[in-house]
Amino acid sequence: MTSIFARALGSDFERLHPCIQARFGFDSGAGHGSVGRGAMDEIWRGGMWTVPFLALGARRAVMFPDTGRNVPFTIENHAFVDDFGRETISMIRTFELPRRTRRFDAWMVFSEGRGRIVDYLGSHEELAVDLDVSVTPNGGIRLVSGGQRLYTGPFGIPVPLAVSGVADVVEWFDDAIGRYRITVDVRNRRLGRLFGYRGTFDAEWPAVVDGRVPGHVLPLRQERRD
Repeated sequence: MTSIFARALGSDFERLHPCIQARFGFDSGAGHGSVGRGAMDEIWRGGMWTVPFLALGARRAVMFPDTGRNVPFTIENHAFVDDFGRETISMIRTFELPRRTRRFDAWMVFSEGRGRIVDYLGSHEELAVDLDVSVTPNGGIRLVSGGQRLYTGPFGIPVPLAVSGVADVVEWFDDAIGRYRITVDVRNRRLGRLFGYRGTFDAEWPAVVDGRVPGHVLPLRQERRD
């Protein structure tokens, strides 16, 4: 198989820094995953008006209202084939905040019908988000969210961007410090900042035998619709 990011970027994949190619270039047949461990220099949110929205998201492991500095952080990327035969990459982010542990869960597939990566957010894959993927001038990878759909039971509900957030995620390798850097910035186009974080991490490459990824990185429910 081919990495979903290599499919999305085509020949531009070769413009990624070699360390970013390693992080985003493997598939379910690679025999390993990628686990980043480090710290978030800062986790932030918008004004108090964002707290109810973020607290609701936290119930499904999608964003959260907590803030902090120098927060220990893990990001677990594992490739597997989901119940519908789709090559899938997990992006499970765990934040060890002083009072509690928070997760921000996502699973990505390459949608044949949409011709792009679709990101399923939350523990039950209820929010499907189109992603635009590009290469930054320094060889990093940039993911920007677009159209969104909420899948609940038999219903598929388009989510207007006017009432949701646009996420801008950039990951790159900083040769000066020999570590990966990541920034996430989620904003509402009219109301401004909602949620985000920035930090650094090192990567490990845990073995995966016969495609059996750790159970805790799998969604509680899988969604066929993209």
